[in-house]
Amino acid sequence: MSQLSPRLLYFLFCLLITNSISQVIAANTTQNFHYFCDHDNDRGDYTANSTYHTNLNTLLSTLISNTEIHYGFYNFSNGENTDKVYAIGLCRGDVQPENCRTCLNGSRTNLTELCPNRKEAIGWYEDEQCMLRYSDRNIFGLMEIGPAFYANNDRNASDLDEFNEDVNTLLRNLSRIAASGDSRVKYAADGISSGSKVIYGLVQCTPDLEESECADCLSQSIERIPIDCCKDKIGGRVVRPSCNMRFETSFKFYGDPAFVPPAPPPSTTGKSNATIIIIAVAVAVVVIVFAVLIFIYIRLTARKPRKRFETQQEELDDDDDGDDGIDASEPLQIRFNIIRDATNDFSDSNKLGQGGFGAVYRGTLPNGQEIAVKRLSANSRQGDAEFKNEVLLVAKLQHRNLVRLLGFCMEGREKLLVYEFVPNKSLDYFIFDETKRAQLDWDRRFKIIAGTARGILYLHQDSRLRIIHRDLKAGNILLDEEMNPKIADFGLARLFVVDQTHEETQRVVGTYGYMAPEYALHGQFSEKSDVFSFGVLILEIVSGQKISSIQHGEETGDLRDIAWRSWKEGRARNIVDPTLNNGSESEIMRCVHIGLLCVQDNAAARPTMASVVAMLNSHSFSLQVPVAPALYGNAMSGIFADMQIWEINSGTTRSRESTNRSDQDSINEASITDPYPR
Repeated sequence: MSQLSPRLLYFLFCLLITNSISQVIAANTTQNFHYFCDHDNDRGDYTANSTYHTNLNTLLSTLISNTEIHYGFYNFSNGENTDKVYAIGLCRGDVQPENCRTCLNGSRTNLTELCPNRKEAIGWYEDEQCMLRYSDRNIFGLMEIGPAFYANNDRNASDLDEFNEDVNTLLRNLSRIAASGDSRVKYAADGISSGSKVIYGLVQCTPDLEESECADCLSQSIERIPIDCCKDKIGGRVVRPSCNMRFETSFKFYGDPAFVPPAPPPSTTGKSNATIIIIAVAVAVVVIVFAVLIFIYIRLTARKPRKRFETQQEELDDDDDGDDGIDASEPLQIRFNIIRDATNDFSDSNKLGQGGFGAVYRGTLPNGQEIAVKRLSANSRQGDAEFKNEVLLVAKLQHRNLVRLLGFCMEGREKLLVYEFVPNKSLDYFIFDETKRAQLDWDRRFKIIAGTARGILYLHQDSRLRIIHRDLKAGNILLDEEMNPKIADFGLARLFVVDQTHEETQRVVGTYGYMAPEYALHGQFSEKSDVFSFGVLILEIVSGQKISSIQHGEETGDLRDIAWRSWKEGRARNIVDPTLNNGSESEIMRCVHIGLLCVQDNAAARPTMASVVAMLNSHSFSLQVPVAPALYGNAMSGIFADMQIWEINSGTTRSRESTNRSDQDSINEASITDPYPR
């Protein structure tokens, strides 16, 4: 018997593994608890027994002891200023209130033990029974899709085409139901027959999201199913901070809803027909009188009709053939008089600067929110396509490392873009100034590098859309009050379909020095074009020097050339900004290495942004040996020396002579986003 027991145990173990759910999890896991400790590594630590620590403990204790909430959603804050803590607790829609609080209490214990002294953390219990997150930043009403974890059943479905279609149909239908929920519950669960089986599905959002945000979050999760979650599997899940979804065919994994919003009160009955008629006539008279008054008011105060923002699918650039499939949202339109009042009639005292396509003004909306308003020049013949392109694209993007579009205005000849106000101007304002770049120590510079990388990764992979920016540079990286980077200027961005890898254009636009060689010379652009630009940006941030020809000691040449020669000869430390005397030597050298990988001549040899983010976040991620960068040895520097714009058209190439502009300027001359003109 003692000889058979190990075999029996081995058999049972194999049987258990075969029938278990295999998990592909982008998170730390312990005791069926998945967690992240400050996913972006930029929130920092708090000190034990500090005010923040006390506020956190008080907040979490209050949250889990609140018996007045019976719908499974808790969002509270505690403290003031930098010691203020925000927390969100969310239980699955079928979890009873008492069980919900028990689950959140367990999450509280786990998070504070597994993420000691971290200001931001998030954790989920297995089967998404509950989620708990806290942070020193305001996370309320904020749609966030990362960090996330995915899991799937290890068994494949049969009749794959029908099965996958049924899964998609079920989850899409549930998403619409959940998104339409109120501020207490955004949850839906149901089943659908598929062949001889039933597919069970569940979706949920944090109820503080708008309907469109909930729908967007769930849509992005559903779109991950055939990519990296659970393609062709009989079960799977995608769990994010703002939403989660799951489907299974092997069993019904959810119960009855724990909270059902009460139905609206029934209509009053028992009135006589005469009373009803009298009321109806009275209401009709009031409505008619009111309508007449409104008509008179409009006639007396009418202005020139406001030009509607046209959303027909059209060419957004000279060489676009297909539609972009994006609709503008009417709520984004802001009346001209509101913007005019916010900027004190575009007064000079509110003027932040003057760019090639108009002025930028600081303003304050009636609700107190500070804004930056880009007012395009009324006499400009250019910019319409870029204006529409940017509004259509940026309106769909939500990420902490992207500048946020709040609205736009098109009235008469006025074209205005309204953005969140970013107080610390752009990266080039600091990094290329002998005095100001001393304010950027290595920790801040690394935070800018890592945050920019995450923003680009979102554009390339994690957003609903797939976008190539085409004009990444220091002047288009804005810095908020905490020096967090925000990518700006989407006037040149291009939309890719899911499986598209590259595209060719008849008009090359962008900024010389940051442009990948295949794009500058042949009009071919892809995600790797943005990777190239990011590599240039890394080298500039590390060195404090512009990419253009520089004098570095006894060496003269392009920053990429000097960085490559220095790295190859084992003296890469020579290109590092001398003010970075307290930074991590290994981290700085690793960033130089990553930058050189990104600027390689062969686009296929450059890493993806997903790999770049992994390289930046983990020193255990091995780095390949880079080859010589593009344009190495200034072999092609003469090509660009006297050229400002290249247009590749019908097999011919033509150029306009330079007008002594800096090689840092965008050659399309139509960058419209940057709230701080270069």
